[in-house]
Amino acid sequence: MDRRSFLKIAAAGTLAGGFRKLRGPLDALAQNESKASAARYAVADSHFHFVDFIQRTEGMEALLEVMDGAGVEHIMFSGMPLIKKWHKDEPVEPAYYLDDSGRTYWYSATDFVVARRYLELPERLRGRFHPFLCGFNATDQNAVLHVERMIGEYPGLWQGIGEIFGHRDDLTNLTYGETARANHPALDPVYELAAAKNLPVTLHNNATSRHRLDKPIYVHEVQEALARHPRTILIWAHAGLSRYLDLNQGEYTALLRDMLKKHENLRIDLSWLVFEAYMIAEGTVRPEWLSLVADFSERFMIGSDNIGHFETYHANILKYYALLDALPPEKARRVARENFLELLPS
Repeated sequence: MDRRSFLKIAAAGTLAGGFRKLRGPLDALAQNESKASAARYAVADSHFHFVDFIQRTEGMEALLEVMDGAGVEHIMFSGMPLIKKWHKDEPVEPAYYLDDSGRTYWYSATDFVVARRYLELPERLRGRFHPFLCGFNATDQNAVLHVERMIGEYPGLWQGIGEIFGHRDDLTNLTYGETARANHPALDPVYELAAAKNLPVTLHNNATSRHRLDKPIYVHEVQEALARHPRTILIWAHAGLSRYLDLNQGEYTALLRDMLKKHENLRIDLSWLVFEAYMIAEGTVRPEWLSLVADFSERFMIGSDNIGHFETYHANILKYYALLDALPPEKARRVARENFLELLPS
C-alpha cells in the first residue's frame, strides 16, 4: 500500500495546534456507540497516530466514526514525535515526510495535543482511548525528563510510551541530529521508567537500511534493548519490516520465532505495510507467518497505523480478517483485541 497517496489529504485536515473544540456530533456519536457494527471482530487498534507529520488531524469526531465502523473498541492514542519542516526553497507545503527533501525534527508539543483531546472526551468514551506519549528526542540523554514531566503533568493519563522512532529508512536520513536506534543509551532510563510504571513501549526500529536490503543488520539493536531491560514490555512495531527489506520470509519468520522464544518481554505489532507486503499472497496468509502467529498468538497485535487522516482506516483494520479467519477463534480474539489490552496498566 502506498501511504503517500492517501496522506496527500493532509492538506485538507485541521491543524492539531488549533485545538478544535468537540461539538454536538461527538455527543451524538457517543450516544450511538453501542450501535451494532458491520465489522465481524472486536478490535483493539494497537498502533495509531492522532496527528500526521505536519501535526494535522481530521479530529475526534471523524476518528470515532471510523472506529465504530471498523469494530474498533479500543485504540492506542498517540501523537507524532517528529514534524516535517516546510523549507523556504519548497514552493508547495509538504503533507508527508517524503514529499520533498525538507528535514524533520523532534516535536514535544504532540503529547499536549493528545492529552487535551483525551481530556475533552466525555468520560463514557475515555475508556476506549489509551494515550501513549512520544514527544521526545530518542537520542537525548535527557529524554527521560520529558517522560517524567508528562507523567507528572497528567497523572494517571498515560498508558504507554511510543511510538519511539529508531532506524526508519528515509525518515532517519531526513531527521536533524544523531541517528536514533533501539539500543541508544538515551533510551535506557526511558525503558527502566516504563518498567517501573508498568507502561508498554512501542518501538520502531527497522531490521535493515535501504542499502542492505537482504540483511537484517539492525536486529541486534532490538535484541540488545530486550536483553538489557527484561522487565520492560517492548512492542516491536511492524515486526521490524519496512518498504525495502528483501529477505526470504521463511528466514525472517525464523528469526522472529527465535527472538520470541528468547525474550519474554517482546511483543510484535503487524501494522503498516507488513500484512499486505509480506504476510499475504493472493489473498491467503503465507504459511510461515500463519504458523508463527498461531504459535505465539499471545504476543501479536494488529493496528491501523493511520496518521491523522482516516480515509483508509476501515480498510486498514478489515484487511486483517484474512489472518483472523485463519486462526482458531480464541487465538483470533487475542490477536485482534486482548493482547493489547492486557499490556496496559490497570
